Amino acid sequence: MGRILAIDYGTKRVGLAVTDVLQIVANPLDTVHSKDVLAYLKAYVQREPVEAIVLGMPRRLNGEHTQATQHVVGFVRTLQREFPTIPVHTVDERFTSKMAQAAMLAGGLKKKDRQDKGTVDRVSAAIILQSYLESRNIL
Repeated sequence: MGRILAIDYGTKRVGLAVTDVLQIVANPLDTVHSKDVLAYLKAYVQREPVEAIVLGMPRRLNGEHTQATQHVVGFVRTLQREFPTIPVHTVDERFTSKMAQAAMLAGGLKKKDRQDKGTVDRVSAAIILQSYLESRNIL
């Protein structure tokens, strides 16, 4: 069984998270610059078996697309081209940054660490991944 990799895609930074090999727990992995993300993912996929990729899809509160949506859709196409054997899924990412901030506060992270955007991106990716994992287990 391979890991599931989650991506919180941004035009500057990309937050990454992965499951354990049993696909039970989502863990923050890394934050990389958006221009380096494909090279990072190619190296990761060579080291670790990846069963699926999950991307957060930005939406407004009313469900409409945001300005960032087109970037994510383009990145989905890139992933499908670069990793044709790995399925790519999207999930609603509304409120993940707020949830990440709340989780870091509840986890006792210092204010300086909570303000680090890279940390927020990694935790947001983990929340996206956990949401995907939970949606698979709904009857």
